[in-house]
Amino acid sequence: MVSKVIVKSPSSTANLGPGFDVFGLALDAYYDKIQLEKGNNGIKIQTSDSIPLLPEKNSAGLVIKEMAKEFKIKSGLVLKINKGVPAGFGMGSSAASAAAAAVAFDALFDLNLDAKTLVEFAGMGEKASAGSIHYDNVAASLLGGFVIVRTNPLNIIRIEPPKDLVLCVAIPKLFIPPKKTQVSRSVLPKQIKLSDHVRNLSNATAMTVGFMKQDTLMIGSAVRDIIVEPARQHMIPGFIQVKENALRAGALGFTISGAGPSVIAFALKTSNVKKICAAMEVGFKSAKTKCQTVICKPSKGTIIL
Repeated sequence: MVSKVIVKSPSSTANLGPGFDVFGLALDAYYDKIQLEKGNNGIKIQTSDSIPLLPEKNSAGLVIKEMAKEFKIKSGLVLKINKGVPAGFGMGSSAASAAAAAVAFDALFDLNLDAKTLVEFAGMGEKASAGSIHYDNVAASLLGGFVIVRTNPLNIIRIEPPKDLVLCVAIPKLFIPPKKTQVSRSVLPKQIKLSDHVRNLSNATAMTVGFMKQDTLMIGSAVRDIIVEPARQHMIPGFIQVKENALRAGALGFTISGAGPSVIAFALKTSNVKKICAAMEVGFKSAKTKCQTVICKPSKGTIIL
């Protein structure tokens, strides 16, 4: 049995427009890296990043705590966290740490857990940051590619993304309030029109088929959300202009990444992705907001180094 494990886990985007709390996509834009090793007693978190050090307040720490309890691990553990995924910007930061922690614990104690069980434990970590369990980001981060999450009972469907799919992400430089996910959930409508539900469902279905057929054009055309995006767009300065600019510059589709405030444009490998990124920057500038853009591809998921 090994005494130390190092794991890295990618950023991710959830919802992908019409797939609220169901769709996730791993992105090779950023990675969290964690090291888990046996220590003297308790769970100790070490990091140079400004994240909680109490296990129950830290997404990776909470996963380790829950797994140690479940598998009756008595030895102390030291968790070293190096955050690469920007926290609070809709890029699955807490999920990346949680996914890495689940895989590291599994490897350290040679448990050989299946993917669904690992996702279940990783999902517990989201309670530390989001206040409730969510599986879309952790499933994408852990398994890589495009994922569809079904609950009660939990069932994760993973589909390999097309090789010519490229994503342009714009991360606005904004102050992120504590418990941002709860805030962005609070603005969602409590009731929706049946016709809106039908339109979103048709787009979500088309997107699934697009991934299954490796058809990037179909995926891009299905990035249409008329329920969640309209309720949240006021929280992102210049959103409408940024979206219009991206589509005019050649993006196939555009939406909020997760709970925001990052936004994401879908494109082909042959698209002028630098032009799309520049257009999004101009859109944010019109709202006196700076942003950082990154061009990325779908990630293969969490790996042991």
